[in-house]
Amino acid sequence: MAEMLVSKVKREHLLRKAYLYVRQSTLYQVKNNTESSIRQYGLKEKLIAMGWDESMIEVIDCDLGQSGSYSEGRNGFQYLVAEVSMGRAGIIAGIEVSRLSRSSSDWNRLLEIAALSDTLIMDEDGLYNVNDFNDRLLLGLKGTLSEVELHYLRSRMRNALLGKAERGELRKAIPIGYVYNEDGLTCKDPDVQVREAIMMLFSCFARVGSANKLVREYAKQGICFPHRQHRGFKLGEVSWEKMTISTALRVLKNPMYAGIYTFGKSQVQHTISGRKIAEVPREQYHAWLPNSHPAYISEAQFDENNRQLEKNARHKPGSEHGGAVREGSALLQGIALCGKCGRMMSLRYSDAKPVAQPFYRCDHNFRTYGEAVCQHVAGGNIDLVIEELLLETINPLTMDAAISVQHEMAQRKDEILGYYGKQVEQTRYEMDLAKRRYLQVDPDNRLVAAELESDWNQKVLSYESAMTAYDQKCEMEVRAVDDEMKLSLTQLISDFPKFWNDARASSREKKRIARLILEDVTITVGASEIVLGIRFKEGATKVIEIPRIKQNLNLFRAENEAISEIEPLLPSNLTYGEIAEILNEKGLLYGSKGKPHNAYSIASLVKRYGLPSRIAVAKSIEDGWLTAKEKMAELGIDKSKLYRMRTSGKLVFKKCNYYGQAYLYKPELPA
Repeated sequence: MAEMLVSKVKREHLLRKAYLYVRQSTLYQVKNNTESSIRQYGLKEKLIAMGWDESMIEVIDCDLGQSGSYSEGRNGFQYLVAEVSMGRAGIIAGIEVSRLSRSSSDWNRLLEIAALSDTLIMDEDGLYNVNDFNDRLLLGLKGTLSEVELHYLRSRMRNALLGKAERGELRKAIPIGYVYNEDGLTCKDPDVQVREAIMMLFSCFARVGSANKLVREYAKQGICFPHRQHRGFKLGEVSWEKMTISTALRVLKNPMYAGIYTFGKSQVQHTISGRKIAEVPREQYHAWLPNSHPAYISEAQFDENNRQLEKNARHKPGSEHGGAVREGSALLQGIALCGKCGRMMSLRYSDAKPVAQPFYRCDHNFRTYGEAVCQHVAGGNIDLVIEELLLETINPLTMDAAISVQHEMAQRKDEILGYYGKQVEQTRYEMDLAKRRYLQVDPDNRLVAAELESDWNQKVLSYESAMTAYDQKCEMEVRAVDDEMKLSLTQLISDFPKFWNDARASSREKKRIARLILEDVTITVGASEIVLGIRFKEGATKVIEIPRIKQNLNLFRAENEAISEIEPLLPSNLTYGEIAEILNEKGLLYGSKGKPHNAYSIASLVKRYGLPSRIAVAKSIEDGWLTAKEKMAELGIDKSKLYRMRTSGKLVFKKCNYYGQAYLYKPELPA
């Protein structure tokens, strides 16, 4: 050691700082492997013995609990490299090479910089001058061996982990609704309230069809959702919190609720920007094991939920889905296809009042390449045709046929499902028995253990086969419809046109109904006609041709019919609201969507068609009556005084506009 000091430590080294680098890979090691920390900090005494003053020794220990595999995230190591590159370091000390780095690229880069700045490197075995060939060769070998050691350690642990995961035996954090039992098996939470909350979420999503609507429904009803504490002093306890969109999506997208054990959804990827963790497709998962534990929903329902979430994503030009149903009157939003290029058509609305007219537009090439718009067509008449088609498709005869088939199949349901259910129970018992026998055998007795393991595997296959047969039968059999439900369904279908034309029926609900019946509608615009290629959910198709017109003829006719009824009613002493009630009683509807009239619609028609206003008509009939401004001028009073005189009964007046809040006043009689 003394000879080494004399030959390698020089005066210029002692004039620079000595850096002692201290690191342990995990916080567990920092807490429990205290002897390693004592040995690392003990190198400071050796540096003092070699000639460095204590004030010239800097200890870098901010990387405690950090892995040496990469330099990213190790601020202490990056600071050390920077100090060496600026020539401030006379020596780098570490108990061993692996403490500085377990990556050959980072280690060799440090050696290059140390050679340029003439910085010494010391470990527990000796002192090295990087510019000396033999020392550099030895340091290179130590760095390589350190990386190899890490590789083998990591490989053994990784392979053992993946092996367990492929068998579905690797324990991991499980979502709310599941717990581990005494045998380490995944089972449903024994808390009935938690289980019912999970089932309520899935049933609510099946009803509303959107995660955002689900959250709004929970907020509207004041319903909370359970959360299990994974850290802190309340570890393991269940708390009830408000539903959030992230919680809803996390539950809906988790295959564990479908009885599927998964591992490897997120994996480490090496890119030019460094390591990052990203989600991978299902085909690249390390494990995907259906029927591994009790399920809340079927695998088919899980896939359907995820397809629905994908469809609900906001529509982008060129995408294969139209997004969730949204505001606006366009009935084919999200299911209209271009007849020329086959892409999804986007949607625009005109500024027409009172009802904005929809326009279907195929503009992918325009958005992407700046080319001309493929097709652009007004959608008012198209939507009217689709409405008529839906009203024709949904009728009591189709419901009667469906109910008769359901009754026939219901007679066989209990018998068939009971038979397959008993098979499942028997095979499950045999599988659990074989598993218990295997777990109780002495592991050293490999002959017996191998035989029991083989028997267990066979029982698992038998159980999965029975479950598959049972699930197939469940999908084939339909739920029986009782007489009360039959009556309700028949009444609903009979009254469907009334529901469709109800002013309270939102555009969202109508579009949801359309999507339940129609797969898509291909629109091809010709010179004088529009061809609609309609594809139904069950696979049937229909082609409809309609004339291409610039204005909605039905809307034009409806408005002219309404005007012919409104004009003779204006001279009568009726408000716009009362006129609207008369038109509704005669069955006259308003707008392209056929909604009932109200005071606002009457006022809008009067203004757009140039009819005299209610005040103008009233004044012409009863000549001499005054408006509010004229009456204030006559009496020489302000607005507040006029209001007090009117409410106290000192003035003769009458209401005359559609709000019922504008008045005409009788003039004062001459003295």
